[in-house]
This record gives sequence, C-alpha cells and structure tokens, in this order.
Amino acid sequence: MLARSFDFFLQQVRQWRKEPLIPAAFLLIACGLLTFIAIAEEVQDERPHSYDEKILLSMREPGDTANPLGPPWMEEMGRDITALGGFTILTGLTAASIGLMMLYGRPRLALLTLVAITGGMQMSAGLKHLFGRPRPDLVPHGVLVTSASFPSGHAMMAAVVYLTLGVMLARTQTSRKVRLYIVSMSVFIAVMVGCSRVYLGVHWPTDVLAGWTLGGAWALTFGLIALKVDPRRPGDEGRADAAVKSDAETE
Repeated sequence: MLARSFDFFLQQVRQWRKEPLIPAAFLLIACGLLTFIAIAEEVQDERPHSYDEKILLSMREPGDTANPLGPPWMEEMGRDITALGGFTILTGLTAASIGLMMLYGRPRLALLTLVAITGGMQMSAGLKHLFGRPRPDLVPHGVLVTSASFPSGHAMMAAVVYLTLGVMLARTQTSRKVRLYIVSMSVFIAVMVGCSRVYLGVHWPTDVLAGWTLGGAWALTFGLIALKVDPRRPGDEGRADAAVKSDAETE
C-alpha cells in the first residue's frame, strides 16, 4: 500500500514537471473556495456591510446616487460590458468555442467544456435560490434584474465561461505567448464584467467577489480535469505525424 502511494506521488511529481502550473492551480482553487465560504458566512447576516455600501456609493456622483460616476457614455459602456456576462452572449460564445475545439479534433475537450459551463450555470442558479439575498436598494439599478443577488450570476458565469474557454482553447495552441494572451484576456473580461455589475448598482461588491472566486475555482478544476481527459499537449499531433513519416521513410 505504501509502495503504491509512493509510486502515485512520483507520477504526480513527473506530471507537475510537465505542467508546472498544476500546484499553483490547486492553491488557487483552495483559496477561491475558502474565500467564497467566508463571504457566504457573512452574507447569512442578511444585511449589507459598511464596506459594501461604501464601495457602491463611491461609484456614484457625490450627492446624487442616481448617477454613476463619469459622463453618460460611460454608463452606456458599463451596460455593454455587463452584456458580455449575459446568457445570450455566453451561450453563443460557448457554442462557437466548442465548434472550434471540434475542428481542432478535440471532442473530449469540447464535451468537458460543455459539462463545465452547463454545470456552472446550474450551480449559480441553485446558490441564488439558496441564499436569496436581496438586490441593493441603496442606488437605482442601471439594468433590469429579476433574480437574487448572491452570488453575482454575471460575475460567476463570466469567470466560469471565459476562464474555462480560455484554459481549454489555450491547450490547442503551440505558442506560449498565444496561450498566455488567451488566458489573460479571459481573466480581464471576467473582471470587467464583475466591476460593471457594481458600477450599475445591481450587485453588492461581495456578490461579485463571491462570483469571481467560485467561478474561477470551478474553471480551474475543470482545467485540471482536462489534463486527464485530453492529455495531449499542443503540437503533439504534428510530432506524431512527423514520427510516422520518419518511420515510413526508414522502412
């Protein structure tokens, strides 16, 4: 038993050498889950905390809580950004990305992506129903809202969808710069969507932070699963074809 456990540990170490970000991913997942749990415990008080109110009011014109900071076009831009975390955009983006994975010949990756995103949607809806936190009534809402406030569905699903797609699509690229760019843009969009929800007055900052942490942990978890489900590294197909060609020429 001890020998098998040691062999498994050595296998994991070898895998981490090939994928050095695996230990960091585990750490981030743990931090994300612990942060979400800590915020969820505070939300049980059913009262907005002072820092929630201060941050929300800091994004409003002094003395006029009906107007977000900045010119009118900035508020309109906030609505455009928040739409990136809406159901229609996320569904279309998911479908397009899954199609791209199929074109790359990665059906397992495509299926795992579908499971990750649909599962994330169900989890977000279930948590909203469980906590039932009211929307902020401190300022007027900049967009229409119909569900509970905690966690932020836009922030969470932006993290789930953009980070999941970013990690999955990055695994199809051979260039490290391209992979880094894809993941970085995924993080940037998820952050901007969450910030827009507070700017428009439809979420408390803790709603958004909880959505980010849980959505990020969810996406990273499925990113690690992808290493087992579809272990091929970028460029493996080309190396395999070259090996077959070399063998044929040798014969």
